[in-house]
Amino acid sequence: MVPDNTQEEDKGLNTITPITVTHPEQVDINALRVFHEPARMLRLTIEDDRSYTRIKIVRAAPLSHPDRYICFLDAKDEEICMIDSIEQVDEAARALIREELDRRYLTALIERVTSIRNEFGTSYWDVETDRGQREFVVQNVAENAQWLGDHRLLIVDVDGNRFEIANLEALDKRSLAAVEQVL
Repeated sequence: MVPDNTQEEDKGLNTITPITVTHPEQVDINALRVFHEPARMLRLTIEDDRSYTRIKIVRAAPLSHPDRYICFLDAKDEEICMIDSIEQVDEAARALIREELDRRYLTALIERVTSIRNEFGTSYWDVETDRGQREFVVQNVAENAQWLGDHRLLIVDVDGNRFEIANLEALDKRSLAAVEQVL
């Protein structure tokens, strides 16, 4: 005996309709409106076109061009649009964009190294930063430290936290010796 599914099919219970989201190919930067609604949710509206209830703002080139190539992503992390420079948007949007980028790319500046212990390719750092004393762990410093200039170093710990030494030569001798031991 074959079950009779015609009643369920008639009600549309077995049909799934995917939602296709398309983003605009060209966006007028002057039509962008970035705001919080509700208070903790970042939204984007492109005037006279569409609105996105949840967005993320990321840098396309966070190390080489932190204030250029700013991407707006939807809830699925798909690119909505990109602006060439943060200076292209109005002051209110610029403030919200900077706030979001500062939150997303939080980087502590290392001012002094208290100690670094190295065990089997993993280093344990105890440092003083612009945000206070921090302890963090870095696996394979050669892969997780990146030179941003002749004396500027970015270190990413096992949790993805970012620590920067803005000028290696500005560190005290003891701090510099500790860093040089693991580099």
